[in-house]
Amino acid sequence: MSSVYLDTHAAVFLHAGELERLGTEGKRQIEASDLLISPMVLLEMNYLFELKKIRYNAKEIYAALNASFGVTLCPIPFSDVSLQALDLTWTRDPFDRIIVAQAQVNQNATLITRDRTLQIHYRRCVW
Repeated sequence: MSSVYLDTHAAVFLHAGELERLGTEGKRQIEASDLLISPMVLLEMNYLFELKKIRYNAKEIYAALNASFGVTLCPIPFSDVSLQALDLTWTRDPFDRIIVAQAQVNQNATLITRDRTLQIHYRRCVW
């Protein structure tokens, strides 16, 4: 089974049971793949929680996703991901850089994201 990464919005929607907000290909990938998240997704989720944009903190969301869908944190060393992220000069957003770099370092894995900028610059995005 192949590995697929969830971006922050995909993880939040999946946790909330809002599968209708995911695209057709994203839903298909979720059903057919091993699901990973970058540690940066955890950080961004907690950032959104602190800003009161989502109701649950990152630890709660991750625990639920792990229990319900088998989502795991990507174990690739941060040093490898950071080196890859240095080449992603198309964005100034550190969350986006690390999330995309994480997928790239893992054999250019698929990334489920609705973010148009990511979709334009990383050909392995689906929604």
